[in-house]
Amino acid sequence: MILEGKKILVTGVTLDTSIAYAVADFATQQGAQVIVSNIPRAVSLTKRVVKHIDPTPEVLALDVNDDEAMANLPDQLRENGFDHLDGIVHSIAYANPERALGGAFLSTQWEDVAVALQTSAFSLKSLTVSLRELLGSGSSIVGLTFDNSLSWPSYDWMGVAKSALESTSRYLARYLGPDNIRCNLVAAGPIDTIAKKAIPGEVDFNKVWAERAPLGWNAKDAYPVGKAVCALLSDLFPATTGQMIHVDGGLSSTGA
Repeated sequence: MILEGKKILVTGVTLDTSIAYAVADFATQQGAQVIVSNIPRAVSLTKRVVKHIDPTPEVLALDVNDDEAMANLPDQLRENGFDHLDGIVHSIAYANPERALGGAFLSTQWEDVAVALQTSAFSLKSLTVSLRELLGSGSSIVGLTFDNSLSWPSYDWMGVAKSALESTSRYLARYLGPDNIRCNLVAAGPIDTIAKKAIPGEVDFNKVWAERAPLGWNAKDAYPVGKAVCALLSDLFPATTGQMIHVDGGLSSTGA
């Protein structure tokens, strides 16, 4: 029960295959009071999916690119009994799969790049600032990434956005540290989520992990990643911030 009594917002819960779902489910098992969010057009789907979590969390409609929605978010949380937050999970990303992914890197226009950067990276900062009044000493922010220290086939501008996310997390750690608020990322191996399946050639990632991950890798099991996120949300890492923890079967540690 490493999250006993903690109040946690988990964004980006869509299907039960998502990492965010695994986080919300395991956090609940570990004693947390969880509330989840998704983009407005997918809220009805999220509400059906989270019924399998016991107790079932409330679901908020949230577009992180909508300034009004972000301004109203603290009040929405208070209305649902969240007068403070002990943890925030950022599981939000988007890039146009036809114009910004799949080998289109050289032809992608700024309009599509801007959407990818705002949704996937800047939103970590905007979400944190929106909820700053609810965070206190000991609070933890955890984002999800796919390590972009190397280039990946087809990942293109989403890879650039993930690099921006990783840098954003480090700067949040710098500026929130004096208030004893931590910010870290978990770099996951490929999980068969709806977002991953939008990447052209995404099955090739599974093949690479199957061949090279020292511990092996199950792309259909998001819970190893979810458990790592919950560990960082807990009080077990009180002096860890600005870090990117790999949960990828060890592939990031291996050479050719």
